[in-house]
Amino acid sequence: MTVALMWEARAVPGRGDDLLAWARAQRLPAEPLRREILRAPQDRVLVITWWDAAYDAAVPELPEPAADLVTRPVHRWRFESVAAD
Repeated sequence: MTVALMWEARAVPGRGDDLLAWARAQRLPAEPLRREILRAPQDRVLVITWWDAAYDAAVPELPEPAADLVTRPVHRWRFESVAAD
């Protein structure tokens, strides 16, 4: 089974590049099958990691960035893969 973890944060206005650099520099204690980093307007950064694991397995997640870098707590979602084209 494949589980995908989504991590999304919104930077303090004007600090989107700093948040993106922070997310790119984070190392996890294990390597996911895949890791993708995306950006969006309003200085938002999204990181998706894919793991060969059960839905409720304990897998590494990115931490919270420093409070002075983000406008709110990180949003996190977990999904189970059901199909891929």
